Amino acid sequence: MRILIWHGYLLGGTGSNVYTRSLARTWSRQGHDVVVLCQEPDPENHDVGGARVVRPRLDGGLPVFVMDHYADAEPVLVGDMGPSERHRFVEVNADALRAELPADIVLVNHVLLGAAVGAAAGTPFIVKAHGSELEFAIRGNAELTCWARDSLASADAVVVGSRHTADVLEQVVGPGRHSDRTHIVAPGVDIDMLRPQARDAALTSLVEQCRRDAPNPGKADQRRPDEGNADRLAAFLADDAPTVLYVGKLSDQKGVALLLEALHSLEARAVIAGFGPARTRLEAIAPSRTLFTGALEHRHLAHLWPLADVAVTPSVFPEAFGMVAAEAASCGCPPLVARHSGLAEIAAAVAAAYPPAYGHLTSFDTGSVDDLRTKLSELLALPPPEWGTLSRAARTTAVRTWSWDTVATRLARVAATRSGSGP
Repeated sequence: MRILIWHGYLLGGTGSNVYTRSLARTWSRQGHDVVVLCQEPDPENHDVGGARVVRPRLDGGLPVFVMDHYADAEPVLVGDMGPSERHRFVEVNADALRAELPADIVLVNHVLLGAAVGAAAGTPFIVKAHGSELEFAIRGNAELTCWARDSLASADAVVVGSRHTADVLEQVVGPGRHSDRTHIVAPGVDIDMLRPQARDAALTSLVEQCRRDAPNPGKADQRRPDEGNADRLAAFLADDAPTVLYVGKLSDQKGVALLLEALHSLEARAVIAGFGPARTRLEAIAPSRTLFTGALEHRHLAHLWPLADVAVTPSVFPEAFGMVAAEAASCGCPPLVARHSGLAEIAAAVAAAYPPAYGHLTSFDTGSVDDLRTKLSELLALPPPEWGTLSRAARTTAVRTWSWDTVATRLARVAATRSGSGP
């Protein structure tokens, strides 16, 4: 099949960028002809299989949901853009999409502006709602809500990653023609890259990957790893002391401060991998046995997760899915997440694979330092055989539920069914 994926942003980083890159790579390796339309300036740096990457020209700013830095584009909050500016962005991208037709599947990312681009292109399409546009742009904005609902009416299908996101879509956009066309297809995990490893091999590989990092003196580029990570991580993780890992944005919404507070009374060390506006404040309150690494890529994380005894996702803000928790599980690192939104669905899936006596160790009460501390204490105190049981169960859950082959096949089935060309 010929498949077009429209994505308004980059291919590196997290969230929908990873989703787009991974889906393109998987469909390409399954033998499909895949084209990705996105704003990635250096596609050669990203593995998209045999997919071709097209970069539509920007005639104005890049619409974003949360302000961030882009080296080759000027970000503008979607809510701050005027109608003419939004229309210009949509038309430019719709033109680029039409230029790649015909296609068997057209997948656009984000309710806005993806669904608007798909509708303007005048071709059958499915839209992947990622959650960020719903929470950070559309919610509470009557004009954007109306535009989103009208755009979704043209979609053959709407795909969400969790029941939580399906509920949020209905809350924010309201019922419409899309309501009976919404399908839950969980995002995927690279189960081949992210897999359990022996400790010594994982540490050796992690240090090797860090030595490949480009110079970043003075942490000048927050999107890159800190300089000197190779030596710092080699020393910090030299023994097998209990290790807690956080991977994600360093912002108030992610709840990292809760984790750091819980760690103060535990005999454990912590690695905090990520970038964001709260880093300086978090470093100031972190226990002494805490190492901040800056942003890490999956080539690092594939070896860091196997070195951790537990991966914590303490977000206090709703999460559409909780990808980092699923990725930790794929590496055999037991995830511990705040019990809400899409994170709760991750916890439930992993808990179902645990022995009943340990099912409660997948989640904690949202915002509760005490409950987080209690669960961490229990997990870190497990004897190796019991911890190994949880590790294997987490890995099994990831393989059975979140492999990209499974996700890509399910998405293709949704597209075929809605178009009437499939079962």
